[in-house]
Amino acid sequence: MRPILAAKEKFKGRVDVQFVAFPQLGLVCDPRSIDYLRLAMREGADLVGGMPHAEHSPEDARRHIEICFEIAEEFDADIDMHIDETDNPASRTLEMLAEATLRHGYQGRVTAGHCCSLAAQDDGYAQRVIGKVAEAQINIVTNPLVNLYLEGRSDRQPVRRGITRVKELLQAGVNVACGLDDVRNIFFPYGRMDMLEVAMITSITAHLTTPEEIETAFDMPRRAAARALRLENYELRPGAPANLVLFPAGGAQEALQLQPPRRYVVRRGQVAASTQVVRTLTAWAPGADQERS
Repeated sequence: MRPILAAKEKFKGRVDVQFVAFPQLGLVCDPRSIDYLRLAMREGADLVGGMPHAEHSPEDARRHIEICFEIAEEFDADIDMHIDETDNPASRTLEMLAEATLRHGYQGRVTAGHCCSLAAQDDGYAQRVIGKVAEAQINIVTNPLVNLYLEGRSDRQPVRRGITRVKELLQAGVNVACGLDDVRNIFFPYGRMDMLEVAMITSITAHLTTPEEIETAFDMPRRAAARALRLENYELRPGAPANLVLFPAGGAQEALQLQPPRRYVVRRGQVAASTQVVRTLTAWAPGADQERS
């Protein structure tokens, strides 16, 4: 934990980093992780993480969520959980999380990533859960590259895709962002942490294809992510910090289609990084191929 905090401090002013104390092995099935979670928060972690579907029973999953809320309240921290990262429809911890959020009065302070099993559940149950998620003001982060890679592996045709119900969540007024989750590790061998690429793949996999929906996909790693992170003074407006990424594109569709190089990254009005693009067009004369032959 301390080396990670040292890296955060080293790059302070150039990159804002939030650290999530994440109990990968569960809390009820691995009680030592409860102490580690509290220790990580004391040492400077920003958010309380969780993964209730790692527990061995629904009762243990509920207890896992309660422990996370207890620790979050103790440190006045927001919560960011991996939720139902499975295509098993019996995994129903998203509903538990929404109910706990309402019970603890934590609306707007909870984020749920993945939520894959929501796509495997029947429509009636899914709509009930989505209603609770909207009421609890939970942010949803879909991770389409990783979910496509991992889910549906035991299926015969038709193979489930593992992507949560993005359109239905959006229609219910839920704040939906997109992320990558893994970069070149045991869960996913690819990934470049390029949010423009992730937004394009979100648009494709979630069938966000009208001009308005493409704009929504383009905004997922921007406005939607800023809302989930509770960033203040976000957007291009007078008085806001000049934090910009500049690249040539005529709009959201062209940006997602062309994936243009990011020419400039501006941090508080200063250029933090730049990319120079050089293109060379080789002269060609009609008939040159025939002459060489």
